Amino acid sequence: MDTNSPRPEGPAHAYGPFAHLTAPNVLLYRSVMRAFLVAKERFAVHLRPEDVYAALPAAVRPGELEGAVGALDKLVAWGNLRADPDTGRVTAVEDFYRKRFIYQLTREGEAAEEALSAYDEALGRRGALQAVALHDIVTQLRVLLVLAAEDEPDPAKTHLALDGLASRFAALADNARAFMGSLQRTIDLHDVGEDVFLAYKDQLIQYLERFIQDLITLGGRIARLILELEDEGRIRPLLRAAAAREAADATPQEAAYAEQAAYERWAGRWSGLAAWFLSRDGRESQARLLRGRALGAVPQLLAVVRSLNERRAGRSDRSADFRTLARWFAEAPDDDARHRLWRTAFGLYPARHLTVDAETLAARHARPAPASTPWADAEPLRISPQLRRTGSYERRGKPRKVEDRREARRTLAEVAVKQAAEIAAARARLVTDGVTRLSGIGELDPVSFRLFLQLLGDALATWRPGMTHTVATSNDGSMEIRLTALADGSAAEVRTPGGVFRGPDHTIEITELTAGGDGR
Repeated sequence: MDTNSPRPEGPAHAYGPFAHLTAPNVLLYRSVMRAFLVAKERFAVHLRPEDVYAALPAAVRPGELEGAVGALDKLVAWGNLRADPDTGRVTAVEDFYRKRFIYQLTREGEAAEEALSAYDEALGRRGALQAVALHDIVTQLRVLLVLAAEDEPDPAKTHLALDGLASRFAALADNARAFMGSLQRTIDLHDVGEDVFLAYKDQLIQYLERFIQDLITLGGRIARLILELEDEGRIRPLLRAAAAREAADATPQEAAYAEQAAYERWAGRWSGLAAWFLSRDGRESQARLLRGRALGAVPQLLAVVRSLNERRAGRSDRSADFRTLARWFAEAPDDDARHRLWRTAFGLYPARHLTVDAETLAARHARPAPASTPWADAEPLRISPQLRRTGSYERRGKPRKVEDRREARRTLAEVAVKQAAEIAAARARLVTDGVTRLSGIGELDPVSFRLFLQLLGDALATWRPGMTHTVATSNDGSMEIRLTALADGSAAEVRTPGGVFRGPDHTIEITELTAGGDGR
């Protein structure tokens, strides 16, 4: 075998190092390549066949050394390995005529293994809901606010802060996506056995609830910081400073457009970050969607637990269902009840084109015919000539006129404007002039009361045992609520047209955070 002959070039041969994935004995080939990767980590360049044979797991190791040599020769043919004559063990002239080779990874084989390792890692990745990343994003945004307040922000510090923000945000988004995918597979019991699921379900639910609380608290804070940076375009000079620093190392051929391309990349990253935490243009933010999916996963997990417990408590199969149905038929009081049970159980009904009305039933009652009566001797059924001719009762005629939906669209637009005005009025109604007591809120209309309950729910979601004060932000980052418990034990009432809302009294402060608000 001429191992030094050049391999053919071309697109088909470029993927030759992946050929062993579809060949028989793929587990043996993968174990051989893994042995070379382990040797590379130990700075070993070449391996002899006996070294590879000893490194193979017992489950895939051939019975003889020749089996491993055959796998090595196949991998050489596919381009994963290179074989060189083993002259180090030649002690006689006869040894020159024996087939002795040492093997090492080729550049193509090493690249293929790196690609397969990345594939295995991505496939097995379960992800995580990184509350720590939320804290880091808050820190980086505050650094950017400090830099934005300077007359001439330092380009190095700006680039470092933006790069750290982008990396933490990318890690948060990628891990959240991977975790929610693995969570859905867990709910479907595709990735985990029943016993394992039941063993760690409580920790998983607590993990979800803890992240939801952090997302409510920190997500609103992040949204507010983003709005502050976007106010009066304060983020744009920082993005341009980072782009200019990146473009400083561009080649002369790329210098003309490198800075603009870098700025567009940073602007796109910032837009993605803002869209993740802010709801705009009628689209919900990704953070809000993630919060909804996480909240929805908790009852789904509980439903899976309930289903597993029911399955373990009493197994239900088709034969048992039919036996139960047979008992119901036997216990039915009359034939009418049995007919109703039959129709309910099997969904079988008479043919729709054979109309049975009151006259038909009266005729059958006057002249009953036993079930054994032949069709030729039985009373005929009257079928509409139109049904017999066309197969349908529907009358043919002109097509319906195209409906004019302009009035409906106008009505929908008016409703949307009205709802937006009601929400704006509700927000203005809830904004407090400093700190006030919950009992001093007064009477609220239904829209204001719903918004008030959402804010109060966001605040109470962050409340933990031992706390007396909490701060929360609405999902869209437009309002902030500060809630403090009172020690006097007094009660508060909020009246609405639908009733009275009662609870322990607190001091409360609600502020508007958007550009149109007062900014307190």
